[in-house]
Amino acid sequence: MAKNLTTREEDYSKWYNELVVKANLAENSAVRGCMVIKPYGYAIWEKMQAQLDKMFKETGHENAYFPLFVPKSLFEAEEKNAEGFAKECAVVTHYRLKTDPEDKTKLIVDPDAKLEEELVVRPTSEAIIWSTYKGWIQSYRDLPILVNQWANVVRWEMRTRLFLRTAEFLWQEGHTAHATKAEALAETEQMNNVYAEFAESFMAMPVIKGRKTESERFAGAEDTYCIEALMQDGKALQAGTSHFLGQNFAKAFDVKFASKEGNLEHVWATSWGVSTRLMGALVMTHSDDHGLVLPPNLAPIQVVIVPIYKGEEQLGQISEVANKLASDLRAKGISVKYDDRDTQKPGWKFAQYELQGVPVRIAIGPKDLEKGSVELARRDTLKKEFVAQDDVVSKVEGLMTEIQENLYERANSFRKEHTTSVDSFEEFKKVLKEKGGFISAHWDGTAETEAKIKEMTKATIRLIPFNEEKEAGACVLTGKPSEQRVLFAKAY
Repeated sequence: MAKNLTTREEDYSKWYNELVVKANLAENSAVRGCMVIKPYGYAIWEKMQAQLDKMFKETGHENAYFPLFVPKSLFEAEEKNAEGFAKECAVVTHYRLKTDPEDKTKLIVDPDAKLEEELVVRPTSEAIIWSTYKGWIQSYRDLPILVNQWANVVRWEMRTRLFLRTAEFLWQEGHTAHATKAEALAETEQMNNVYAEFAESFMAMPVIKGRKTESERFAGAEDTYCIEALMQDGKALQAGTSHFLGQNFAKAFDVKFASKEGNLEHVWATSWGVSTRLMGALVMTHSDDHGLVLPPNLAPIQVVIVPIYKGEEQLGQISEVANKLASDLRAKGISVKYDDRDTQKPGWKFAQYELQGVPVRIAIGPKDLEKGSVELARRDTLKKEFVAQDDVVSKVEGLMTEIQENLYERANSFRKEHTTSVDSFEEFKKVLKEKGGFISAHWDGTAETEAKIKEMTKATIRLIPFNEEKEAGACVLTGKPSEQRVLFAKAY
């Protein structure tokens, strides 16, 4: 076990916070509520970003960039969106500092440098983007617009946690414009499916697809689709959202187009996004008391080779074998690090790479040279075995798929075991307290009942699942008629 790493059973929250820091993913910064993403953490984010970007482009989207600042009048234009984010907004009021006349060592805000209009630091970009689209769209020939941007946003948070909730975070936000409602709805569903495919195929994280209730919907949206995942502590995590915005933003910013029939109509819109919160989801889905466990598809280093030697002569002989293995593995598209540093002992290196979740570790010592073998260790199962040097490449190639699939199956089994159907509120409370996880229960469809359950239990409706069949029943709290079960959980 990694030195001084709190176990999940002792304190899951503390385990998470320690792991993120000790595995060199991120740390708190000098700015309260903001984080520094360290190179190893950023390398994982870059792999996520690259894959998602590829998937976006395969579905016809292009990248662009829009300003960080949003004039307050634009931000206010769509009332529900403005109201929904108002309490989280950072606002720029002045554009200059000056030396304090009473203390030349300090700077103060220059009162003469007040902005004519205050600027909101973007918490989301619908306002600035739709004010821009007004100039881009005149005719049906200009549609659809399929644009994504990779950016940072600021949502002022008082209680923060690395990756899961910070005042500033990185994300992507897609903003699309369509001629018809049907096209916009198809886009909303398509991008939710893209997120689900990424989560399951690359993060090895099983997710459930569905729609949010009205009270949990994105501010300014007519409908919000989402994917929800279950973490090892039994709490849910919203891993991605895709919003059907209807014509709300088009009407707020007067974005109209001349249809094929010659009519002037408002445009239909969507927006969708995932953020560095996925990093937190990745940590909490797979990692253990020894440290990070990374799926090969997102691991910055898929294989590490560690030499065990005494003296330069042994190192030279081992390096010859190690460098050949590294070259052959790279030729198969597998990322390899050969750690021949003499500043740390092999045992330290083993512990460090275990902590950082490298999927496969290969150790080579003088006895291995004699036998023509290497010691191979899997991070997911912690199992070790000796493999002939000639078989290492094919063995590791197979393990990349095997480990990826094993992590998914393990997480999927956990979710199945922690998804419980209940029919009474007493049972609801009991499961929530003793087991946690997703609770499948009937709900009468009212915001009042939803709010009451949240107030009494801190559990929220995570989603109304798409794949659940209609099933007549009675609301778990009120006993009123219900057409379908929904999924409740405590959540991040």
